[in-house]
Amino acid sequence: MLIHEVLENASAVLGESGVENPELDASLLLGHCLGQSRTALYLNAQEELDSEIKKKFLNLLERRQKREPLGYILGVQEFWSLDFQVSPDVLIPRPETELLLERGIAVWREKPEPEGLILDLCTGSGAIAIVLARELGQPVIAVDLSMAALRVAKKNAQLHGVAHLISFVQSDLLSAFSPVPRFSLVLSNPPYVSAQELEDGLQPEVDLYEPHLALDGGDKGLEIIRRIHAQIMPQLLPGANLLMEIGAEQGDELLSLFSTKGAGAENFTELQVEKDYSNHDRIFYGKVKVA
Repeated sequence: MLIHEVLENASAVLGESGVENPELDASLLLGHCLGQSRTALYLNAQEELDSEIKKKFLNLLERRQKREPLGYILGVQEFWSLDFQVSPDVLIPRPETELLLERGIAVWREKPEPEGLILDLCTGSGAIAIVLARELGQPVIAVDLSMAALRVAKKNAQLHGVAHLISFVQSDLLSAFSPVPRFSLVLSNPPYVSAQELEDGLQPEVDLYEPHLALDGGDKGLEIIRRIHAQIMPQLLPGANLLMEIGAEQGDELLSLFSTKGAGAENFTELQVEKDYSNHDRIFYGKVKVA
Protein backbone atom coordinates (compact mmCIF):
# COMPACT_ATOMS: atom_id res chain seq x y z
CA MET A 1 0.00 0.00 0.00
CA LEU A 2 1.01 3.59 -0.59
CA ILE A 3 1.75 5.84 2.39
CA HIS A 4 -1.32 7.99 1.82
CA GLU A 5 -3.55 4.90 1.62
CA VAL A 6 -2.16 3.55 4.88
CA LEU A 7 -2.77 6.89 6.57
CA GLU A 8 -6.32 7.17 5.26
CA ASN A 9 -7.19 3.67 6.47
CA ALA A 10 -5.54 4.24 9.84
CA SER A 11 -7.36 7.55 10.34
CA ALA A 12 -10.69 5.87 9.67
CA VAL A 13 -9.91 3.10 12.17
CA LEU A 14 -8.93 5.57 14.88
CA GLY A 15 -11.94 7.76 14.19
CA GLU A 16 -14.28 4.80 14.63
CA SER A 17 -12.55 4.05 17.95
CA GLY A 18 -13.34 7.52 19.27
CA VAL A 19 -9.82 8.98 19.05
CA GLU A 20 -10.11 12.77 19.10
CA ASN A 21 -7.57 13.62 16.37
CA PRO A 22 -7.35 10.47 14.22
CA GLU A 23 -5.51 12.00 11.23
CA LEU A 24 -2.89 13.62 13.43
CA ASP A 25 -2.32 10.52 15.54
CA ALA A 26 -2.07 8.26 12.49
CA SER A 27 0.55 10.50 10.90
CA LEU A 28 2.55 10.77 14.13
CA LEU A 29 2.57 7.00 14.54
CA LEU A 30 3.64 6.37 10.98
CA GLY A 31 6.20 9.17 11.13
CA HIS A 32 7.63 7.53 14.24
CA CYS A 33 7.96 4.20 12.43
CA LEU A 34 9.63 5.80 9.41
CA GLY A 35 11.68 8.39 11.28
CA GLN A 36 9.99 11.09 9.20
CA SER A 37 8.17 14.34 9.94
CA ARG A 38 4.54 14.90 8.94
CA THR A 39 5.79 17.11 6.12
CA ALA A 40 7.99 14.31 4.82
CA LEU A 41 5.03 11.91 4.94
CA TYR A 42 3.04 14.33 2.80
CA LEU A 43 5.86 14.71 0.29
CA ASN A 44 6.33 10.92 0.12
CA ALA A 45 2.61 10.11 0.05
CA GLN A 46 2.85 8.16 -3.22
CA GLU A 47 5.66 5.87 -2.05
CA GLU A 48 5.07 2.22 -1.23
CA LEU A 49 5.27 1.34 2.46
CA ASP A 50 7.78 -1.37 3.33
CA SER A 51 6.10 -4.50 4.71
CA GLU A 52 8.17 -4.55 7.92
CA ILE A 53 7.42 -0.90 8.59
CA LYS A 54 3.75 -1.52 7.91
CA LYS A 55 3.73 -4.40 10.41
CA LYS A 56 5.36 -2.22 13.07
CA PHE A 57 2.90 0.59 12.33
CA LEU A 58 -0.14 -1.69 12.59
CA ASN A 59 1.05 -2.90 16.01
CA LEU A 60 1.25 0.69 17.23
CA LEU A 61 -2.05 1.53 15.60
CA GLU A 62 -3.75 -1.31 17.47
CA ARG A 63 -2.49 0.10 20.76
CA ARG A 64 -3.85 3.55 19.90
CA GLN A 65 -7.11 1.98 18.76
CA LYS A 66 -7.44 0.62 22.30
CA ARG A 67 -7.05 4.26 23.46
CA GLU A 68 -3.57 3.91 24.90
CA PRO A 69 -2.22 7.49 25.02
CA LEU A 70 -0.03 8.48 22.11
CA GLY A 71 2.67 9.68 24.51
CA TYR A 72 3.03 6.23 26.07
CA ILE A 73 3.13 4.54 22.67
CA LEU A 74 5.85 6.87 21.39
CA GLY A 75 7.53 7.13 24.79
CA VAL A 76 7.76 10.89 24.50
CA GLN A 77 5.58 13.99 24.89
CA GLU A 78 6.34 17.53 23.79
CA PHE A 79 6.02 20.14 26.52
CA TRP A 80 7.46 23.66 26.57
CA SER A 81 8.85 22.88 23.09
CA LEU A 82 10.95 20.10 24.63
CA ASP A 83 10.61 16.34 24.35
CA PHE A 84 10.00 14.57 27.66
CA GLN A 85 10.22 10.84 28.16
CA VAL A 86 6.99 9.45 29.59
CA SER A 87 5.81 6.05 30.75
CA PRO A 88 2.73 4.72 32.58
CA ASP A 89 4.54 5.64 35.81
CA VAL A 90 3.89 9.35 35.19
CA LEU A 91 1.11 11.59 33.95
CA ILE A 92 1.59 12.89 30.43
CA PRO A 93 2.40 16.64 30.66
CA ARG A 94 -0.53 18.84 29.59
CA PRO A 95 -0.54 22.26 27.91
CA GLU A 96 -2.41 23.70 30.92
CA THR A 97 0.64 23.15 33.09
CA GLU A 98 2.60 25.55 30.87
CA LEU A 99 0.37 28.31 32.31
CA LEU A 100 1.56 27.34 35.81
CA LEU A 101 5.16 27.57 34.65
CA GLU A 102 4.70 30.89 32.86
CA ARG A 103 3.27 32.42 36.03
CA GLY A 104 5.90 30.88 38.31
CA ILE A 105 8.79 32.04 36.14
CA ALA A 106 7.31 35.54 35.96
CA VAL A 107 6.94 35.97 39.72
CA TRP A 108 10.48 34.70 40.34
CA ARG A 109 11.92 37.18 37.85
CA GLU A 110 10.01 40.02 39.50
CA LYS A 111 12.27 39.63 42.54
CA PRO A 112 15.55 41.51 42.04
CA GLU A 113 17.56 39.13 44.24
CA PRO A 114 15.66 35.87 44.80
CA GLU A 115 16.51 34.09 48.02
CA GLY A 116 15.58 30.65 49.22
CA LEU A 117 14.90 27.45 47.35
CA ILE A 118 12.57 26.50 44.52
CA LEU A 119 10.28 23.49 45.00
CA ASP A 120 8.38 21.38 42.48
CA LEU A 121 5.95 19.36 44.59
CA CYS A 122 4.49 16.22 42.94
CA THR A 123 7.03 16.36 40.14
CA GLY A 124 5.94 13.31 38.12
CA SER A 125 7.87 13.34 34.83
CA GLY A 126 9.97 16.23 36.13
CA ALA A 127 8.67 18.62 33.46
CA ILE A 128 8.05 21.53 35.86
CA ALA A 129 11.37 21.20 37.69
CA ILE A 130 13.32 20.86 34.45
CA VAL A 131 11.76 23.90 32.81
CA LEU A 132 12.33 25.95 35.97
CA ALA A 133 15.98 24.90 36.12
CA ARG A 134 16.50 25.68 32.42
CA GLU A 135 14.69 29.01 32.43
CA LEU A 136 15.92 30.36 35.78
CA GLY A 137 19.32 28.68 36.05
CA GLN A 138 18.55 28.00 39.71
CA PRO A 139 18.67 24.84 41.84
CA VAL A 140 15.30 23.11 42.19
CA ILE A 141 14.08 20.48 44.64
CA ALA A 142 11.70 18.01 42.97
CA VAL A 143 9.52 15.86 45.24
CA ASP A 144 7.32 12.87 44.47
CA LEU A 145 5.92 9.93 46.41
CA SER A 146 6.57 7.53 43.52
CA MET A 147 10.12 6.27 43.09
CA ALA A 148 9.18 5.01 39.62
CA ALA A 149 8.14 8.53 38.67
CA LEU A 150 11.38 9.95 40.05
CA ARG A 151 13.37 7.56 37.87
CA VAL A 152 11.60 8.96 34.80
CA ALA A 153 12.17 12.52 36.03
CA LYS A 154 15.89 11.88 36.54
CA LYS A 155 16.21 10.59 32.97
CA ASN A 156 14.51 13.72 31.69
CA ALA A 157 16.78 15.96 33.75
CA GLN A 158 19.81 14.25 32.23
CA LEU A 159 18.30 14.49 28.75
CA HIS A 160 17.87 18.25 29.10
CA GLY A 161 21.20 18.95 30.77
CA VAL A 162 19.94 20.12 34.17
CA ALA A 163 20.55 17.06 36.35
CA HIS A 164 23.20 19.03 38.25
CA LEU A 165 20.59 21.65 39.23
CA ILE A 166 17.81 19.35 40.46
CA SER A 167 17.68 17.41 43.72
CA PHE A 168 15.11 14.61 43.57
CA VAL A 169 13.47 13.61 46.85
CA GLN A 170 11.08 10.72 47.47
CA SER A 171 8.59 11.97 50.02
CA ASP A 172 4.91 11.93 50.86
CA LEU A 173 4.48 15.64 50.11
CA LEU A 174 6.66 17.53 52.62
CA SER A 175 6.91 14.82 55.28
CA ALA A 176 10.66 14.40 54.59
CA PHE A 177 11.38 18.06 55.40
CA SER A 178 11.72 19.70 58.79
CA PRO A 179 9.18 22.55 59.27
CA VAL A 180 11.50 25.52 58.82
CA PRO A 181 11.28 28.34 56.22
CA ARG A 182 13.35 27.48 53.15
CA PHE A 183 11.30 28.01 49.96
CA SER A 184 10.85 31.22 47.99
CA LEU A 185 8.93 29.62 45.12
CA VAL A 186 6.70 26.55 45.20
CA LEU A 187 4.98 25.12 42.14
CA SER A 188 2.76 22.07 42.35
CA ASN A 189 0.54 20.09 40.03
CA PRO A 190 -0.99 17.83 42.69
CA PRO A 191 -3.63 15.13 42.24
CA TYR A 192 -6.90 17.09 42.01
CA VAL A 193 -9.39 14.79 40.28
CA SER A 194 -12.26 13.98 42.63
CA ALA A 195 -13.03 10.44 43.73
CA GLN A 196 -16.49 10.85 42.21
CA GLU A 197 -15.03 11.78 38.81
CA LEU A 198 -12.78 8.73 38.94
CA GLU A 199 -15.71 6.52 39.89
CA ASP A 200 -17.84 7.92 37.05
CA GLY A 201 -14.98 7.35 34.63
CA LEU A 202 -12.70 9.69 32.74
CA GLN A 203 -11.81 9.49 29.06
CA PRO A 204 -10.28 6.06 28.31
CA GLU A 205 -6.75 7.38 27.74
CA VAL A 206 -6.71 8.71 31.30
CA ASP A 207 -8.92 6.21 33.09
CA LEU A 208 -7.32 3.06 31.69
CA TYR A 209 -3.67 4.04 31.35
CA GLU A 210 -2.50 7.01 33.42
CA PRO A 211 -1.47 6.45 37.07
CA HIS A 212 -4.37 7.06 39.42
CA LEU A 213 -1.89 7.85 42.20
CA ALA A 214 -1.15 11.08 40.32
CA LEU A 215 -4.83 11.79 39.65
CA ASP A 216 -6.83 10.87 42.73
CA GLY A 217 -7.45 13.93 44.89
CA GLY A 218 -10.06 12.23 47.06
CA ASP A 219 -13.21 14.01 48.19
CA LYS A 220 -13.93 16.95 45.85
CA GLY A 221 -10.38 16.50 44.55
CA LEU A 222 -9.12 18.52 47.52
CA GLU A 223 -7.66 15.98 49.96
CA ILE A 224 -4.06 16.27 48.71
CA ILE A 225 -4.39 20.04 48.38
CA ARG A 226 -5.61 20.26 51.99
CA ARG A 227 -2.57 18.26 53.10
CA ILE A 228 -0.28 20.59 51.15
CA HIS A 229 -1.95 23.56 52.84
CA ALA A 230 -1.39 22.00 56.25
CA GLN A 231 2.30 21.31 55.59
CA ILE A 232 3.50 24.17 53.43
CA MET A 233 3.05 27.25 55.61
CA PRO A 234 6.04 26.66 57.94
CA GLN A 235 8.23 26.01 54.86
CA LEU A 236 7.63 29.37 53.13
CA LEU A 237 10.00 32.31 53.48
CA PRO A 238 8.73 35.91 53.69
CA GLY A 239 7.76 37.07 50.22
CA ALA A 240 7.48 33.50 48.89
CA ASN A 241 5.19 32.65 46.00
CA LEU A 242 2.99 29.55 46.03
CA LEU A 243 1.33 28.34 42.81
CA MET A 244 -0.79 25.25 42.23
CA GLU A 245 -2.60 23.85 39.24
CA ILE A 246 -6.19 23.13 40.24
CA GLY A 247 -9.42 21.71 38.87
CA ALA A 248 -11.83 23.71 36.74
CA GLU A 249 -14.25 24.42 39.60
CA GLN A 250 -11.97 24.40 42.64
CA GLY A 251 -11.03 28.07 42.81
CA ASP A 252 -13.52 29.18 45.44
CA GLU A 253 -12.70 26.18 47.62
CA LEU A 254 -8.99 27.05 47.59
CA LEU A 255 -9.56 30.72 48.28
CA SER A 256 -11.73 29.72 51.23
CA LEU A 257 -9.17 27.19 52.48
CA PHE A 258 -6.23 29.60 52.39
CA SER A 259 -8.17 32.60 53.70
CA THR A 260 -9.68 30.87 56.73
CA LYS A 261 -8.76 32.75 59.88
CA GLY A 262 -6.17 30.87 61.92
CA ALA A 263 -5.26 28.62 58.97
CA GLY A 264 -2.49 30.75 57.55
CA ALA A 265 -4.56 33.59 56.06
CA GLU A 266 -2.67 36.16 58.09
CA ASN A 267 0.53 35.12 56.29
CA PHE A 268 -0.63 36.16 52.80
CA THR A 269 -0.75 39.56 51.17
CA GLU A 270 -2.37 38.20 48.02
CA LEU A 271 -4.58 35.24 47.13
CA GLN A 272 -6.09 34.74 43.70
CA VAL A 273 -7.30 32.19 41.17
CA GLU A 274 -6.40 32.61 37.54
CA LYS A 275 -8.31 31.20 34.57
CA ASP A 276 -7.03 29.12 31.66
CA TYR A 277 -7.76 29.83 28.00
CA SER A 278 -11.14 28.09 28.34
CA ASN A 279 -12.06 30.42 31.22
CA HIS A 280 -11.84 27.63 33.79
CA ASP A 281 -10.17 27.92 37.19
CA ARG A 282 -6.62 26.65 36.67
CA ILE A 283 -3.92 28.41 38.74
CA PHE A 284 -4.09 29.19 42.45
CA TYR A 285 -1.63 31.86 43.54
CA GLY A 286 -0.63 33.04 47.00
CA LYS A 287 2.05 35.51 48.04
CA VAL A 288 3.44 35.42 51.56
CA LYS A 289 3.80 38.63 53.53
CA VAL A 290 7.24 40.13 53.94
CA ALA A 291 8.08 40.38 57.62
